[in-house]
Amino acid sequence: MAAQMTDSGGALGDFTVTPRVLLLSIIAIGIGGVSAVVALALLRLIGLFTNLLYFQKWSSAMTSPAQNTLGPVAVIVPVIGALIVGFMARYGSERIRGHGIPEALESILIHGSRVEPRLAVLKPVSSAISIGSGGPFGAEGPIIMTGGAFGSLFAQLFHLSSAERKTLLVAGAAAGMAATFAAPLSSLLLAVELLLFEWKPRSLIPVALACATAAAARRSLLGLGPLFPVPAHPASLGWDGLLACALAGLLAGLLSAALTVAVYAAEDGFQKLPIHWMWWPAIGGLVIGIGGLIFPQALGVGYDTIAALIQGEVPKSTIAGILIVKSIIWAVALGSGTSGGVLAPLLMMGGALGGLEAGFLPHYGAGFWPLISMGAILGGTMRSPFTGIVFAIELTHDLNVLLPLLVANALAYAVSVLLLKRSILTEKVSRRGFHLSREYTVDPLEILFAREVMETNVTAFTEYTPCEAAVRAIPAQPNQALYPVLKEESALAGVVTRNDIRHLAGEGEEGKPIGIVLRKKPVVAYAGEPLRVVVYRMASSGFTQMPVLEEPGKNRLVGMISLEGLLRARAHSLSEERDREQVIHIRLPFGLLTANEGR
Repeated sequence: MAAQMTDSGGALGDFTVTPRVLLLSIIAIGIGGVSAVVALALLRLIGLFTNLLYFQKWSSAMTSPAQNTLGPVAVIVPVIGALIVGFMARYGSERIRGHGIPEALESILIHGSRVEPRLAVLKPVSSAISIGSGGPFGAEGPIIMTGGAFGSLFAQLFHLSSAERKTLLVAGAAAGMAATFAAPLSSLLLAVELLLFEWKPRSLIPVALACATAAAARRSLLGLGPLFPVPAHPASLGWDGLLACALAGLLAGLLSAALTVAVYAAEDGFQKLPIHWMWWPAIGGLVIGIGGLIFPQALGVGYDTIAALIQGEVPKSTIAGILIVKSIIWAVALGSGTSGGVLAPLLMMGGALGGLEAGFLPHYGAGFWPLISMGAILGGTMRSPFTGIVFAIELTHDLNVLLPLLVANALAYAVSVLLLKRSILTEKVSRRGFHLSREYTVDPLEILFAREVMETNVTAFTEYTPCEAAVRAIPAQPNQALYPVLKEESALAGVVTRNDIRHLAGEGEEGKPIGIVLRKKPVVAYAGEPLRVVVYRMASSGFTQMPVLEEPGKNRLVGMISLEGLLRARAHSLSEERDREQVIHIRLPFGLLTANEGR
């Protein structure tokens, strides 16, 4: 892990963290409690609209639309819901469109982690209408966005930086997911892998506490987990079992890529329509309605179907209906820009893929392959393998599948990242003109120090150096535009610039010492500082050359550092990435193997 140093010149340490993390943690705990209530309210709203639209009764109990008795009339229910959502998006806020996580990303990247207050109301209501009218979505995406909206609103009440607002927005988003699924750890991992763009104590601690608070509050609001209990599975598999898990991962990666392509192909198709986007959800709603007539289990969140899949109680016709009908209506509806989440549909489609695989892969208990494929398809589609592994375990409390999930997730992730440049979540952000890099690495400038790139062969003057002599010395270092001015024993008195010297000479003051134009409080770097600190100091001061002192408190000059030196450090890092060499050469003299090292 790279060493860190604060800009104020503090001691090197593993992390950059200040006591402000305590304030953020206290606020995050409150946000976690609120997010749990918001999750409950959204689930109740979904239940209410489902019962009103499909069963004509006033109840907030979660009910599957598949059980309705409306017959062909049920086709118009998703259309009505989609029309309402379209009107809400056009005349309320366009940002209610989509499946939640890309909108949270957009708030972080574009809007300084600020969310409009009205979004905290419009997003859950529109999502409840969309899902309650049969939309084949999950509740988690809207809850993530709504929790993030409340977190952002809390943050805006305090005097915070954009980075601190981001932490609290993500705390609300992750807490909403933790409360919905009773999965605090995977919610934290999703925040790290997808929303925070960093792994730092300043953000990890508040988000973790928010997730823990929401999960604890869930116990009294929604009950304990696991959300999807499973039969017992074997504690270990043989090599044939692990190879089968690898195959399951490869197939999940292919399905992940196919689903991502399908969603954005549908979106591209809607973009070509000669009508306003507010009408697109109604077209998607019509597709949902027709799909619901063919396969009613495709409607709504589908938690009951997911539970049946991992219990191993689903007939082949249901598996086919999920993989064909559910996939099509989900891709078309999501591409139409309506409001709904992706996690629950992915779980269902991954479970169906596993149900199909159970017909030809080794048998390890009922629901084994649906469970493995559910986790793998999350890791592949969302490009969040840690989340996919832990999420599947938290949903089922089945620790025995840890190793199979690791193998399947790794392969699904590999297939997905090799086939597609972006995930289903980041593609939408990219289409709005922004780029996301999700590779978390230690910046080389964190572990290289100023002493490693500074120039020691520099031109320096004393306070009494005549201007005429300084002018003659300037060509000796053509790239040096800043000159240290020294006192006794290499102690830095200040600096002068090339322009200072030339200006003095231009006024006919060649005989005067350059000390009269001395800048006594220069911006400096220290030999033991990481280059990241130097870069930040250059950015904030506007100076691209600095004297380098031995250490804080000692004014002894040891060199100069410039932007050119920082670029050399970057070039060194690039060389380590790109340059390939064979370190050990194998020769075969007289048929014997010998290693000739050093060639």
